[in-house]
Amino acid sequence: MKVADLANPVMSGWFKDQGLRLDASPYVSGALAMKEMLKRVPRTELLASLTTGYNGGIFSGPMSRRVYLTDPEHSVPWLGSRDMMAADLTGLPRLRKTDAETAPLVFQRLEPGTTLISRSGFYAGRRSYVRPDMGDYWASEHILKVKPDRERIKPGYLYAFLLSKFGEVLVRGSVYGSAVKHIEAHHIAELPVPRFEARLEERIHKLIGKSAELRAQCQKDLVAATKDFFDSNGLSELNEIGWHQQERDLGFAVESVGSTSLRALNFAPRAQKLLEQLGSVPGSTLGAICSGGTLNTGARFKRIDSDSEHGVRLIGQRQSFWLRPEGRWINEAQAPDDIRLRDETILVAARGTLGENEVYSRSIFVTGSWLQHAYSQDYVRVVSGDSEVTGAYLFAFFRSEAVFRALRSMSVGGKQQEYHPSFLRNLPVPLAPPADRARIAATVRYAYNCRDRADVLEDKALALLTAAIEEAAG
Repeated sequence: MKVADLANPVMSGWFKDQGLRLDASPYVSGALAMKEMLKRVPRTELLASLTTGYNGGIFSGPMSRRVYLTDPEHSVPWLGSRDMMAADLTGLPRLRKTDAETAPLVFQRLEPGTTLISRSGFYAGRRSYVRPDMGDYWASEHILKVKPDRERIKPGYLYAFLLSKFGEVLVRGSVYGSAVKHIEAHHIAELPVPRFEARLEERIHKLIGKSAELRAQCQKDLVAATKDFFDSNGLSELNEIGWHQQERDLGFAVESVGSTSLRALNFAPRAQKLLEQLGSVPGSTLGAICSGGTLNTGARFKRIDSDSEHGVRLIGQRQSFWLRPEGRWINEAQAPDDIRLRDETILVAARGTLGENEVYSRSIFVTGSWLQHAYSQDYVRVVSGDSEVTGAYLFAFFRSEAVFRALRSMSVGGKQQEYHPSFLRNLPVPLAPPADRARIAATVRYAYNCRDRADVLEDKALALLTAAIEEAAG
């Protein structure tokens, strides 16, 4: 429970400024205290005065009927409030293009340099930046778009402020509601944005811009690595499997069923055809590759909370697919050893439901700066025990749509699904010639190097902005 700081008590005049809101959130969140601090900055401007475009440049868009398609020619990527936090955008749902281009939704098309703020639900108040590769994406009405007036402010600088600890407090202080949180455009229109000399703002803008470019490059390289994987293994047709265009798995017969499983999903024709294709080229099984390595979920354990100075950040399934995970801090000494991972470990989300947009059966790659985190038991840890088959090469395979569908066909359980260990060990893994494997692995490693560099540049931009504000506010 949050309480007011006695050193900064709630003042009666604040109620008028907040439209006579009687819930505690804006008064104990620190937002009003932050506004008071920013008043000491020599120059600030209201957010609404720095934006331009539809509805003044701060807008969410109307509710609309959604018709989803899978054919890229007739659809556009559709970004929801959860999706805007994702690092890999290749699995987004796709909205019918003819609907997206109609008058109510045409303004929902994203423009690189726009700041996105999730405006409802669990994710209310989180921010992200529209990268250069997102110009043909559309965003839902659950996302506030803040479109900067480029003649008055640099897009990267404005995003850096909204992303900073100052913007965090101000935006979160605008959230209202109990069961379902909300933010409206007029709630943030009068946020004070500190202004500094053009040289500093330009420097911060360039750091954010370069960070966005590196993240776009990471995405591009990962997609290229997966395509190279299937092309090099003579399975180019699996780059576009057209899962939903295939005949549905209805009314099929299985001639030989043993005691391993009686679940129809495990023998679905589409998945069996896919597995046969994967096994039709030179390769090995996942179990054989991971012999001497790791192929299992983590140990269950009780979380003992800690602070950031003495603990480790624990990442769970949901946040591991974000650009920058938040997670909770736990006492590492009171947790099993396998919460820490080896370089180039692949984590496969191992528990969840079969919804099309759920992370269950999706994979992440742990390397670089992400090795400093700890990870929950809700993943299959995939660590190669074969020096000729690297984790980077395997990840190009695991992030594909083909493996996503194959893994889901191995599900067991009721509401919460897991993988049948026997089927998982027998997953066919195509093995390209050594030179091709090395090239694919190098592409994946370079992509994750770009991701780490992007994080460093973003942190540098935030550090510059924070130092400037704190110095100006005295």
